[in-house]
Amino acid sequence: MLYHKKILTFFFIAFFIAGCSTKTSYPVVVSKPKPSTHATMRPYKINGKTYYPQKVEVGETQKGLASWYGPKFHGKSTSNGERYNMYAQTAAHKTFPMNTMVKVTNLNNSKSTVVRINDRGPFVSGRIIDLSKKAASDIGVIASGTAPVIVEVVGFDGHSISKTAPQSERIYIGGTFMVQVGAFRNLNGAKIYQREYDGKGGYKAIIKEFDKDGLHRVFLTGFRSEDEARDFAHSSYHLDGAFIVRQ
Repeated sequence: MLYHKKILTFFFIAFFIAGCSTKTSYPVVVSKPKPSTHATMRPYKINGKTYYPQKVEVGETQKGLASWYGPKFHGKSTSNGERYNMYAQTAAHKTFPMNTMVKVTNLNNSKSTVVRINDRGPFVSGRIIDLSKKAASDIGVIASGTAPVIVEVVGFDGHSISKTAPQSERIYIGGTFMVQVGAFRNLNGAKIYQREYDGKGGYKAIIKEFDKDGLHRVFLTGFRSEDEARDFAHSSYHLDGAFIVRQ
């Protein structure tokens, strides 16, 4: 009984403090932190350049050079935490979501193979995909080292998906997310925050008014994944109390 009284007292105090505040946060959508070991859409930086994993759709294609990597990396960790197996049908791509399935066709000989993205790279100008030794062998890239290819998205998470499937199944959506940086009863306060945050990190600050409670909320928009939004909030500007909201 004493324990329950303490709990009730805690919530009463928290509610009273929140009611007295002129600047409040409203949990429209709260994204709880996720383990980062297998993040599929987390931005990353290589040689000073930041790469943002992107939304992809079945049927989407890219043209460029394919390369391959083998014994030197065999058994080492890939970007999604797996162990690289040069005998598996896998590949590295700079921005495709992890576990995207792609068909890679060698334009020199028309040979093709299907691989799963489980790593990041290649970070060499002009190259768009780094194949496992097995995949490179399938399409005749071992001897030459590189070859012009066309890469086509064919599915996700180990499964091929028809181009005629519903759009919700054909698209891997990291999402379009916003970070709520403040909520104000007074519009002028919201405008001050909007001016302060607009353009930070390249993101646009907007104000939204919600009829439900009359608060003016300030959001930073343009985040291409939940991980990108969380990294900005927690790392760049220490907005640890900010809500991550899907647009």
